[in-house]
Amino acid sequence: AGGGRAGPRACGVHNVCRLLSRRAHGFYARDAGVAHRKNLGLLRKIMCQESTKFKNVWTTHSASPIAYERGRIYMDNYQCCISSIAQEPRILYQKSKCAKSEKIEDALLLECPLGEMLPSPSDYKASLIVLTVQNWLLRLSADSGEVLEKVYLAGSCCKFFRYLSWDTPQEVMIVKSAQNKLPAAARQAGIQQTVLFYLAVFQVLPLSFIGMLEINKKIFGNSVTDVAVSNGILIVMYSMGLVRLYNFKAILEQFMEQPFDLGQEFNWNGQVGVVGKYPFGLPCNIKITDTPPLLFEASSLENAFQIGGYPWHYIITPNKKKHKGVFHICSLKDNALAKNGIQDMKCCSLEPDWIYFHPDMSGRIIHVGPNLIKVLKLKEVKNHADQMEIAEDFTIVANRENCVNNAVTVTASGRVVKKRFTSLDDDPEQETFKIVDYEDELDLLSTVAVTQIGADGRAHLDFHCNEHGILLKSIPLKESWDVTYSHEVYFDKDLVLHIEQKPNRRFSCYVYQMVCDTARDDD
Repeated sequence: AGGGRAGPRACGVHNVCRLLSRRAHGFYARDAGVAHRKNLGLLRKIMCQESTKFKNVWTTHSASPIAYERGRIYMDNYQCCISSIAQEPRILYQKSKCAKSEKIEDALLLECPLGEMLPSPSDYKASLIVLTVQNWLLRLSADSGEVLEKVYLAGSCCKFFRYLSWDTPQEVMIVKSAQNKLPAAARQAGIQQTVLFYLAVFQVLPLSFIGMLEINKKIFGNSVTDVAVSNGILIVMYSMGLVRLYNFKAILEQFMEQPFDLGQEFNWNGQVGVVGKYPFGLPCNIKITDTPPLLFEASSLENAFQIGGYPWHYIITPNKKKHKGVFHICSLKDNALAKNGIQDMKCCSLEPDWIYFHPDMSGRIIHVGPNLIKVLKLKEVKNHADQMEIAEDFTIVANRENCVNNAVTVTASGRVVKKRFTSLDDDPEQETFKIVDYEDELDLLSTVAVTQIGADGRAHLDFHCNEHGILLKSIPLKESWDVTYSHEVYFDKDLVLHIEQKPNRRFSCYVYQMVCDTARDDD
């Protein structure tokens, strides 16, 4: 310390930002992520080349919903799993048709965490957590469908668990019941139902039970319509558009009566059984006896409320129907409206525009209208460091060059004709944005734009530079696109998958894979 020779790292880079930047550019060859980042960079360049095409390699139809998760297509209520990674999709497993009592209500894909020691070899492979109609929580092998673990959820307290979601992705899972409703006869008899929802909380890999709690009218109020948990926050929604936020972790710690482990024998409120086994299920061991401290509340039309950006901001729509399509971006710290924080595209359309924080964690905001996508950013107001403003980062505009929509036209004979109506902004005969998504591994913003003339609709999937919005690639979808149907489009590295739901529960799936068009193949 007193003038000795500097160590070998003294002449190196010590600034954290520079270290991260150099690592991202591949300066450290022994970094485990360097090769992966280089490969994804190469894939992006190859994919965006003009000679690279996306070919429709497989199409299937089904009378039951079709789901997609990380290279796997699930059909027949998750009884059939098809790998979409191979050159042509192939069946990974096919189970016999299940009884109605074994129907799967919801599912989540579970992937192995990095750098952790797990108790079972099967934990290191991807698995699927499913919730059945009879309140069983099953963990299935994603490759074989084998049941790895099973937990019975519903004891005497609740019979209708229906929804799976992440509190912390790939770490903490929430199982939510349907809203409890008394039969009409019970209501007529004057019986009161105070418990609205049950939430069961699990740590995953290894699967462990944290606790179960009830959402009660006596604690949260009579007008509760729904609840959700996300990133350690309990979100309670009310019929009048009010949204209230509570610290979920603090609730678990404060109101936990007794912890339980799966497989543990218990004697609880006069019941004797095994935690997670039939017929006892899980004990309701978190009893909220008093209203928890309120973190934040806001009033928004249809309970629409989002938090994001840096510093933290939230997006709401003023709670009046006349304000539908108007979005206010405000500071979470003091509720101050950001400069230029009122975003209104003034769309005249059947389907409303939508807005959300960019999933790339950049703090930007994506606002999507029928013919315009605006990517917005938060920045400090000049000479006012404590005030933020909304600025436009870039825009993507639909191709409507050939569209002429004059209110007044003149015929060849010179007669003036006035239109009695104006076309909608999302008129099917004009190119309209339907889907906007983000591919995080390739850092690409993808958009689906559709034009429908008569019964024939044509769609194309475009890839844009996520940083500047520049169009890099356009892929025409071969199948006809009916704007009245429900559609999902997944872009996953070198794969594009389109799922379509037609009337009368008819489903179709179209798979496209990247091919380097070196010769004669026009597909």
